Amino acid sequence: MTTPFQADTQAIALTPDGPTIPALGVGTWAWGDAFFWSYGKDYTEADLLAAFQASLAAGVNFFDTAEVYGFGESERLLGRFLQQVEQPVAIATKYFPLPWRWSPKAVAETLTASLDRLQLDAVDLYQVHWPLDFFMGQKDLINALANQVKQGRVKAVGVSNYSAQQMATAHGYLAERGIPLAVNQVQYSLLHRNIETNGVLDRARELDVNILAYSPLAQGLLTGKYSASDTQKPEGARKLNPRFSQSGLTKIELVLQTLQAIAETHDKTPAQVALNWLICVGGVVPIPGAKNARQASQNAGALGWSMSATEHEQLARVTQAWR
Repeated sequence: MTTPFQADTQAIALTPDGPTIPALGVGTWAWGDAFFWSYGKDYTEADLLAAFQASLAAGVNFFDTAEVYGFGESERLLGRFLQQVEQPVAIATKYFPLPWRWSPKAVAETLTASLDRLQLDAVDLYQVHWPLDFFMGQKDLINALANQVKQGRVKAVGVSNYSAQQMATAHGYLAERGIPLAVNQVQYSLLHRNIETNGVLDRARELDVNILAYSPLAQGLLTGKYSASDTQKPEGARKLNPRFSQSGLTKIELVLQTLQAIAETHDKTPAQVALNWLICVGGVVPIPGAKNARQASQNAGALGWSMSATEHEQLARVTQAWR
């Protein structure tokens, strides 16, 4: 692990000459997703608009979406929200390499559809959602993305869920076109630290690729909302996740206690501490979800302060089992 930096003014440049984003973003997987996240039942478009506005008010102006989130509804919601503000907002979305998308033309058409839903002429970051080949190889796919950069419809290119080697390969293909690889979006949290041991984090640093950390709060496990002694259970598909069972929650009791102790020291919440830990790793941008203004404001509280190196190491030590 690296020595934590001061996270009070940290901003991340996606590429040397490209967009700059805050060290914290907003993941919008839940926006418009009725199946997994119970959109329309537990929260509404008005709640999401409030989350959008609260994020911007707190200086968090980077939103990550994808064409498959809510079957396009996440992008449509963001598109409507963007029309209501004048300040700069950075938008990232993703291309899913489905089997029938076997040509560079499919990339251009899919991007056009996303831009239409977002009501934008260009996106700050366009990512490959999964490293799937099917009928279009990685080189053709990456070159198709590079073409969109050259046309000005994409400001930076990223990948998602790529291994260390897959990331290096994509980086090489882009370099042939004179384009840097901006990010690799992967799961990363105190309860999912695999990228520290599978080579992804080390290779990203070697290649100067930023990490976008999705599920940085482990789908709510690190918020302190759920505990083995409490009967409260999550809604939607998460209630089937064994990690939210009593035995699963018992396994993370020490982690939650440590988060709470550090949170009290800094007058923060456990969620803010968990997010700050990731920010302090360096080159990592957590993108927690936010379904209402309260959650958005709480997430933003991860910025503007830094835990100590001792606290950072303490959390690393009690989460060794999840490396």
